[in-house]
Amino acid sequence: MPYNNNKGKIHMTGNWRTEIIAGLIGYLTTVYIVAVNGSILSETGISLESGMMATILASFAGSVLMGIYAGLPLILIPGMGINALFAYSIVEGTGLSFQEALAVILVASLLFLLTAFTKLGSVLKHAIPESLKHAITVGLGFFLILIGLEKSGLIVRGEQTIVAIGDFTSPVFIVSLLTLFLAIFLFMKNIPANFLVTMIAGTFLAYLFGILETAKRSITIHMGDMLFVPQFTAVNDLEFWLAVFPLTIILIFENMGLLHGQLHMLNRNNSYNRAYQVTAFSSMMSAFFGTSPTVSAAENAAVLASNGKKGTAAITAGLLFLATLFIIPWISMIPNTAISPILIIVGVLMAQNIRHVPLDDLSEALPAFLIVAMIPFTYSIADGMAFGFIAYPIVKLALAKQKELSPVLLVISVLFLFHFVMKIIGI
Repeated sequence: MPYNNNKGKIHMTGNWRTEIIAGLIGYLTTVYIVAVNGSILSETGISLESGMMATILASFAGSVLMGIYAGLPLILIPGMGINALFAYSIVEGTGLSFQEALAVILVASLLFLLTAFTKLGSVLKHAIPESLKHAITVGLGFFLILIGLEKSGLIVRGEQTIVAIGDFTSPVFIVSLLTLFLAIFLFMKNIPANFLVTMIAGTFLAYLFGILETAKRSITIHMGDMLFVPQFTAVNDLEFWLAVFPLTIILIFENMGLLHGQLHMLNRNNSYNRAYQVTAFSSMMSAFFGTSPTVSAAENAAVLASNGKKGTAAITAGLLFLATLFIIPWISMIPNTAISPILIIVGVLMAQNIRHVPLDDLSEALPAFLIVAMIPFTYSIADGMAFGFIAYPIVKLALAKQKELSPVLLVISVLFLFHFVMKIIGI
């Protein structure tokens, strides 16, 4: 007997083979996140293997939950850009410990969950100007490009400049460059699972050039590696809440945008509320798995193109992610030279959102470009956002366009200004 999807159950009718194949394709196009996110999480002080394990468990749980509760073929994985915010701004930028940063994720996810079950989400959606929303995505994109270029060795710290091009004679530089060009070719040719193919080919190139660590690795899975306990020891510190704020904003708006687009492609707009609730709950679970929050994968377009229409596809992908636990020793061998091209290409895709910023209206474009420029240049997503959100009301007031300013936006701008004032006086 088929279940009614309007009640959030899985469709039991239909072509199971098609759904399972769609889930397999979705897994192959998103499994790169295990190595990429694990690499970024390792910057926070945990081991690469722990970061990979956290990524796998969060992707498994989120995808299966999406399939069961929402009945949708959407895969959830740790979000690119959000993982950079977590590692480089929240942990490295504020000095919070890894467990304290997980508490930031938990609080931000609870606020995200609040918007999923109340009208607060709609209020925030209409309060923040579209230009600033898109600018955050673009700024995150350029930040990922910068991180990718650094990890690959294509750019280094310059002697007379902030950055300089890397050493052309270095094997690392050569392998990174070759892998990047190969990644671009495969991506533009729309080769299936092109990111996965890039990592495999990039690892082989690193082996040929003698820069691949080939020592056998083994891991032992302990409960402490699978579940983390967020620590609230910094909850009374201003830095804690200044980290919660930008993460919450990004979680809300990135998921809104992704889900609206994917459900429109699927012709399932009536499933938005359940999908949004699942992403919020999955984000909260990420804090206990030890990873940055999950989002609906951009690569879900491949699942939909493969005629995945039901929760079976998401559950299939989730189970395949869980099976990935057994190949962590091999995945951990993938070098930065094979991972960095993916960061660069994903960054470019995010930066395409610049086309949605009204460049002919300086009152919108100027604050937006401040965000875009200052996120990578300050190496802080929160600080970059602050420049744009503070400048926006200033520009509007200068042009006597104060009617375009919502009370919610003004509160957010004042909070960002307060953040800067606290830095100036050393608190």
